[in-house]
Amino acid sequence: MDHDLSRRRFLRTSAVLGASALAPLPLRGVHVSGSDTLKVGVIGCGGRGTGAADNIAKAAPGIVIWALADVFPHRVAQARKDLQGLGEALQVSDERCFTGFDAYQKLLATEVDIVILATPPGFRPGHIHAAIAAGKHVFAEKPVAVDAPGVRRVLAAAEGADKQGLSVVAGTQRRHEAGYIEAIQRVRDGQIGEVMVATAAWNQGSLWVNKREPAWDDMEWQLRNWLYFTWLSGDHIVEQHVHNLDVVNWAFDATPVRALGIGGRQVRTAPDFGHVYDHFTVRYEYSNGARMLSTCRQIDGCTNEVAETLVGTKGICRLASGSYAIDGERPWRFQGKKANPYVQEHRDLIEAIRSGKPVNELRTVANSTMTAILGRMSAYTGQELGWQQALESKLELGPKELAFGTLAVDPVAQPGRTPFA
Repeated sequence: MDHDLSRRRFLRTSAVLGASALAPLPLRGVHVSGSDTLKVGVIGCGGRGTGAADNIAKAAPGIVIWALADVFPHRVAQARKDLQGLGEALQVSDERCFTGFDAYQKLLATEVDIVILATPPGFRPGHIHAAIAAGKHVFAEKPVAVDAPGVRRVLAAAEGADKQGLSVVAGTQRRHEAGYIEAIQRVRDGQIGEVMVATAAWNQGSLWVNKREPAWDDMEWQLRNWLYFTWLSGDHIVEQHVHNLDVVNWAFDATPVRALGIGGRQVRTAPDFGHVYDHFTVRYEYSNGARMLSTCRQIDGCTNEVAETLVGTKGICRLASGSYAIDGERPWRFQGKKANPYVQEHRDLIEAIRSGKPVNELRTVANSTMTAILGRMSAYTGQELGWQQALESKLELGPKELAFGTLAVDPVAQPGRTPFA
């Protein structure tokens, strides 16, 4: 293992994220408020993209799936097949199926009104920037970046969306889940007093992995196993645990000012699993002195937990999808109607477009993504890092050019040896 990673390798530029994080965005027209039919294009036709297409088609009348794009032709074909049950809501023609690394550009050139961005997260900043520049409303899956330059680019795109009156909803679906919404409002209204301690956890077993086939070159192997390469997923603290971190930021109405993380690769050590970690623990500190203990793990045979806890001076709020409760001086249990948040987030996007009252969730999801990146960078380097220090990082992940062929895998990060860049 090469412990003396060169600065050049850490600072290599990424075609995925584009040349400038702060490039100005042109103003474009938006969909007319109140129009009956909204055409949807899906960029990234794997399981999440296909699922999101099904969700949005069922969220409201007058929604049609109009175009599909993916690097791999077989993914587009499978998505068309899987979405046949939508009936007339599926209106994808052969001419509106696009493949290759530039497929997203071809889809954005069509007359779609909304784009679903569901590729591996490493592509997200560039796709968000291009979609806003093209004047499209956006549903962007979480996270929205894998490194600080990507976050900065998304924050710039948020400004462009505001200027054009575009609506953007993110795949942090807990913000569209009735139980979470009421619980967080009660916390912010002071029902559990001042919140000084929080925990956030996503601890589960291992996920899927695709064994490498002889016909796959390096790029194809990594794309088919994107979970295990930081340039594509951000590591699981970013790709998955961002949900829990987003809830705590939401409750505090703030982002942390610093973090100290530890983690490692203890069980998933085979080359099949790329170079990511299988566990993280991060202590985050907020400006008022409040602390969050964050844990995430993907290891079989261990205790599982996916939840958030907020500890206040007058009570404790315990949250998990489908379970929302406060214990203390003013106990509470959610009694409201439960709706599928994966559908509700699209319903809220559609309502914003048709009502002419734009919503823009890019900043909140970018900040929660950066919270996760901060924790990963601290764990990878073994250093306590400040928010602004991490946000200003020049480290761009990913290859200079997107093309099939040879693509080396970075060594596994080693705390105390891997430098901050």
